[in-house]
Amino acid sequence: MMKILKQYWSLVLTILLIVILIGIGNNKTNFGGLISSAGKKVAQNTIDYINNNLLSGQTATLENVEEMSGVYKFKLKIDENEYESYVTKDGKILFTSGIEIKPATSTKEATTATTVAKKTCNDLTKENQPLLEAFVVSECPFGLQMQRILSEIVKNIPSLAQYIKVEYMGDITNNKVTSMHGDKEAQENLRQVCIREEQNSKYWDYLSCHIKKGDVDSCLTQAGIDTSKLTACLNDANKGLAYIKKDFDRQNKFNVTGSPTLILNDNSVSEFDFGGRTAEAVKTVLCCGFNNQPSFCSQQLTTEQAATSLSETYASGSSSAGSCN
Repeated sequence: MMKILKQYWSLVLTILLIVILIGIGNNKTNFGGLISSAGKKVAQNTIDYINNNLLSGQTATLENVEEMSGVYKFKLKIDENEYESYVTKDGKILFTSGIEIKPATSTKEATTATTVAKKTCNDLTKENQPLLEAFVVSECPFGLQMQRILSEIVKNIPSLAQYIKVEYMGDITNNKVTSMHGDKEAQENLRQVCIREEQNSKYWDYLSCHIKKGDVDSCLTQAGIDTSKLTACLNDANKGLAYIKKDFDRQNKFNVTGSPTLILNDNSVSEFDFGGRTAEAVKTVLCCGFNNQPSFCSQQLTTEQAATSLSETYASGSSSAGSCN
């Protein structure tokens, strides 16, 4: 009897091993069914971030991901080179210092493989009339941080307002706006879009009030918003929904996945190449988009890191590089 049981379990284990090996062999991206879907998603979101913010003229692809020591270890491929890196399970911190570099064939290739160079002003696309698009959602702590920065820029250099457009992330399902943090956020996104489109001269006043406490009613009053006009926009699919759908179309065009994301002249750009989440850094990004920089671009703004979430004050006192995905 014991011999029969041993033979039975030996057969079961053999079959299980064969199934696992077949699964690994048939999976082009080598996850092998051994990592959770959450791990794959975090790794892919990290690859998307690298492509959108860290690479220029190259594209990284996800080759492999596995869980180890409380983080996800993943392999990415750039051109013909493969590198290993690590990301925390919540997808917030990328450990680029953990990248394992394959031998390069020249000093130039070795430098390129080891570091991803920050962009400079000369690297950014220029236009006579540049446009800086800032994609956010209204209840994301880091989206509010970017709105605070842009409000600070507009307050100090009003001439730059015409070159800035805050746009909103989300989707439309069954003729209803949806957003990553739920219906309240979706409705606030839509409210801000309606004000932006139909009462634009009051948009920044409303925004600069809303980022402090999120008190909608008092901010509508303080900014002098025509609430009848606003309500009509919110309830008319040919207005509110049509306006915000254009934002979502732009979001999809640029494959925006995180709040905030900056797009300058139709190209992804990172404020961290120019100093981080500060008014001066984001102003510099925008001014780098001009063929000929106007004189007001020489005005220096604060280099303090802006506060996240709702806040009565501008500065946070510490650096924050987070985003909502």
